[in-house]
Amino acid sequence: MGNAGNITGWITFFIGLYAVAAGIGEFRRPGFWARMVKDIRENSALQFLTGMVTLLLGAAIYLVNPWNPGDLLSILITVLGAWIFVEGALILAVGDLFLAFASKLMSSASRLWAGVSIVIGLFALFAALVRLQMG
Repeated sequence: MGNAGNITGWITFFIGLYAVAAGIGEFRRPGFWARMVKDIRENSALQFLTGMVTLLLGAAIYLVNPWNPGDLLSILITVLGAWIFVEGALILAVGDLFLAFASKLMSSASRLWAGVSIVIGLFALFAALVRLQMG
């Protein structure tokens, strides 16, 4: 269970699980990410809900994670929370443009992106487990 002393570790752990699972999903069904972005682009309600959930998730990570200038992992997670918030705001404000850009990224080299997601996820899981063992 998370507490103020190990919240950064737990956030990192769940982000790592997410990244690994998303990467495996794309490897299992190539083009899944591109189809997902296409579906979001074509459905205004889904685009709004995606933007809202993304914005709220980013805000929650940003607000809950403690800022510690001497802790690189804490800084990275706080910056990630801010980026997720901005991503949600962009989906809400200029979703057509932002998702068109995302669609171009997702349609090319999907296996590369899936591999990058898995590698980042594994690094995050390792960092989280080290952090949680220390705390």
